[in-house]
Amino acid sequence: MEDAKRANDKKASGLSVVRNGIPSPEYGKIPPQAVDLEEAVLGALMLDKEALTDVIDVLKPESFYKDDHQAIYACILDLFQRSEPIDILTVTQELKKQGKLEEVGGAFFIAQLTNRVASSANVEYHARIIAQKHIQRELIKISSQTIEMAYDETADVFDLLDSAEAKLFEVAEGNIRKSYEGMNKLLHKAVKQLETISKQDGTSGVPSGFAALDRVTGGFQKSDMIVLAARPGMGKTAFVLSLTRNSSVDFKKPVALFSLEMTSLQLVNRLISSETEISGDKLKKGNLEPHEWEQLNAKIGKLTNAPIFINDTPGLSVFELRAQCRRLKAEKDIQMVIIDYLQLMTAPSEKGNREQEISTISRAIKSIAKEIDVPIIALSQLSRAVETRGGDKRPLLSDLRESGAIEQDADMVMFIYRPEYYQITADEEGNSTEGMAELIIAKHRNGSTDNVKIRFQNHLAKFSDWQSDNFGYSPGLSIEDNYADPNQVIKPSKMDEIDDGQEEPPF
Repeated sequence: MEDAKRANDKKASGLSVVRNGIPSPEYGKIPPQAVDLEEAVLGALMLDKEALTDVIDVLKPESFYKDDHQAIYACILDLFQRSEPIDILTVTQELKKQGKLEEVGGAFFIAQLTNRVASSANVEYHARIIAQKHIQRELIKISSQTIEMAYDETADVFDLLDSAEAKLFEVAEGNIRKSYEGMNKLLHKAVKQLETISKQDGTSGVPSGFAALDRVTGGFQKSDMIVLAARPGMGKTAFVLSLTRNSSVDFKKPVALFSLEMTSLQLVNRLISSETEISGDKLKKGNLEPHEWEQLNAKIGKLTNAPIFINDTPGLSVFELRAQCRRLKAEKDIQMVIIDYLQLMTAPSEKGNREQEISTISRAIKSIAKEIDVPIIALSQLSRAVETRGGDKRPLLSDLRESGAIEQDADMVMFIYRPEYYQITADEEGNSTEGMAELIIAKHRNGSTDNVKIRFQNHLAKFSDWQSDNFGYSPGLSIEDNYADPNQVIKPSKMDEIDDGQEEPPF
């Protein structure tokens, strides 16, 4: 009886009853709205022809709560697109032509709108309030639909998650816009950036620790999407682990690594192998000699406090990636993000349309890079066309797998090519290709393309500079000094044989 009485009291007061932690909608609530401000904005748009430029990026027809107001604003946009005047008469005439004048309240209602506001001085502020109310209504709508679907026992829970993520992502993408910046402010930023670069020996971005690569790129630049692609077994994961170690240990840059293929412990074991120069096989079996234990304990100290943050969530969605990147940027101030690898991510798309899904993922990664202002390196697979091609098997941009959107969205595309993988023992000049790898910069939106020679040590899953046996280079020296002495030759380790029938070699 008491519970029934309490429910009736809430009903009478207009409050919703909470059942199982979920507000029950049957007692009714008024959706978030600002009808008075909608009328004021529409009136201001008909009073001042410049007012529309202040709100056109903020408001869409569906931003308005009342259907009448949506129709009037859509009519104003039509006039704007045709470069026609916008006032009481033209709007009234256009609505009459569309057969909607009487639906919105007639000519008298249109005339009355201009009496709601004295000037257009605060039109942008009012428009932003209207946009906020629209976002609130959209969130309520999505939440209500999600609750309804969650109660459906026949619904697939993962489809439900994908649907909710997609709708929330659509709301965010459709309503959050960055304002314009004037040349005065932008030039000031550019000059300040140049002054900073001049003090960093030409490295304006996040250093990779590979001197030849940094000489071409100047480091990985903020907001860039970098795609690193190769066939299985070329060393994609090994390369990004090497540059992760270099950036975080040598240059103290916090790096976030999202691994969809390997566990965080497997990645750490690889880092230990590279740092201590103890083979991965020995670490896997644990049969280390006493001096190797001493070597391990002495060298892993550099990794202990390295600002590396690993997330090994399988099947990571673009929605989760965005949330994790935002959190890591706010809490750890990450300077670079690495995704291993792009084709293992998921995104809402039409059923069975894999190309559309990859396109959505690619666009989302570029969007996240711009939002948090850090470079994102996304690993990608190459198609089998490389293997079937006769002669030179160096990858081409057309070999990127499953979607042309990857090539289109990327600011930089790099390929790893190892001649030894194809049993090529000597290059065109007759030099041995043992331990040699090429980093092919096939696309560079903000710089030049080039081929960079680096060294690969298979038993350590480690890449380093071609002229140096050190892991990375000294951060105290400039790129030119690190890349000096081109006559230096170091005998690399013998690469392990790869079984021809093995589809996915270990590195």
